[in-house]
Amino acid sequence: MSGKGKQQTEDRGKFVDLPGAVKGEVVVRFPPEASGYLHIGHAKAALLNQYYQQEFEGKLVMRFDDTNPAKENAHYEEVIKEDLVLLGIKPDLWTHSSDSFDLMISYCEQLLTASLAYVDDTDTETMRKEREARVESKNRDNSVSQNFELWEEMKKGSERGQQCCVRTKIDMKSNNGALRDPTIYRCKAESHVRTGDKYKVYPTYDFACPIVDSVEGITHALRTTEYHDRDDQYYWIIDKLGLRKPYIWEYSRLNMTHTVMSKRKLTQLVDDGLVDGWDDPRMPTVRGVLRRGLTIEGLKQFIIAQGGSRTVVLMEWDKLWAFNKKVIDPIAPRYTALEGQLVPVHVNGQGAATSEVNLHPKDAAIGQKTIHYGPVVYVEQADADLMKTDDIVTFVNWGNLKLTAVESKDGHVVSINADLDLDNKNFKKTLKVTWLADPTVDIQIVNYNPIIGKAVIEKDEEWKDFVDRDSKHLIPMKAEPAVTSIKKGDIIQLQRKSFYICDKAVNGNEPLVLIQIPDGQVKGKFDVEKPANPPAAKPQKEKKGKK
Repeated sequence: MSGKGKQQTEDRGKFVDLPGAVKGEVVVRFPPEASGYLHIGHAKAALLNQYYQQEFEGKLVMRFDDTNPAKENAHYEEVIKEDLVLLGIKPDLWTHSSDSFDLMISYCEQLLTASLAYVDDTDTETMRKEREARVESKNRDNSVSQNFELWEEMKKGSERGQQCCVRTKIDMKSNNGALRDPTIYRCKAESHVRTGDKYKVYPTYDFACPIVDSVEGITHALRTTEYHDRDDQYYWIIDKLGLRKPYIWEYSRLNMTHTVMSKRKLTQLVDDGLVDGWDDPRMPTVRGVLRRGLTIEGLKQFIIAQGGSRTVVLMEWDKLWAFNKKVIDPIAPRYTALEGQLVPVHVNGQGAATSEVNLHPKDAAIGQKTIHYGPVVYVEQADADLMKTDDIVTFVNWGNLKLTAVESKDGHVVSINADLDLDNKNFKKTLKVTWLADPTVDIQIVNYNPIIGKAVIEKDEEWKDFVDRDSKHLIPMKAEPAVTSIKKGDIIQLQRKSFYICDKAVNGNEPLVLIQIPDGQVKGKFDVEKPANPPAAKPQKEKKGKK
């Protein structure tokens, strides 16, 4: 096997075949609640469902779980639709759980009629304690007529009805807490975004899910392992209602270090001004990670590498960004920018000139850029401090220069003189530096650290104590004029620094803003990678003066 083929095999995780799956007949679904922005965990779920839909040439149903009117928001439905477009996901069918509200009410009444469910007016705290102690409710043996009397009060949303809920009669002695007579219907006073005030009772997710999965023709319900204890409840509902049985297929939930995923905590970060919004690059939202430079292909490869694993592990972000680097490295145009104090290099015999060089050293098809030469060029202080008189130094995209004088002051190099040595093609063991000549343009770099400063927050720890309030850093740089052609969303590399995504293009007096893309290498808090690019001497053309 070739090295490339072997690498692809190693990067690809093991996907378990879906039991009973028939090509052309598989139907899967992605059922988010429209109460917030999709995060990277949702993205894994959506992309996994799409993977199996495509693998078996089946269908993908996008279903909004709108069973809780207190949380459902029309704005977030549009947000989720936009996020799915960003992820490149195209469902075959769009549905809502509320499409089946009437059907679910009839199924609830079917269970009440069969004495497989009962209406309970036990207060929430007492019910919780009874379930923990495996004690049956005083209402468990209500007559059918008693249950329907209270059920009608629930459907009217009366004061009496609002004190009640409907519970299935499964097994209060079960070791599985999810089977201890779970609630399947409750009253909600809020107006529903789609049905308005038509209903006063709403099904729980655990009741709605198996019913809607069955009636929508879902063949395989993909769920994270955290739902495992509720699988028996799912199938109990299916069996008692005589519905077609989908197959539940489990996969591991995506957990990331230095990250909170709950909507409540993410909302707090936004509302408290600790981040700049839901698309802040420090957020684990789909919009946040894409704005930081994650490509859809990189995300897909990361998920494929996990395969169908059911082992719950805490993933490092570095692994995700390493996959992303494999995607962007072969296609990202290369540019030059310098940071901090710059040191002049006076080049003997060099006039103002330009030449065209490839934007990518390994792919000329990506295009070319114009670079500028001059009698004075500039290098970063850190590079200058490594130079000594008589050194041969390789200037990237130019060639070798011989240093004739290096002037220092207070322990730092302040000025350098050099002669052109372009016929010398020996680049081995030479110092490689990036450089700029006039004209230059000002740009702004944004570097982010994780918003959560601790890799793993324990259950007894307050997560907000670990919020890094100094996790955003702005760095001004000088860059070559070619960067003015970079557009918002473009991914580029600044040579010997890192990869970046354009957050704001040059607009009048407003500078180019680039966000650093992590590359998957473990680094110190403010370190950036500095990969050396091979130099290339190019022919020059003297600028013609005015006559």
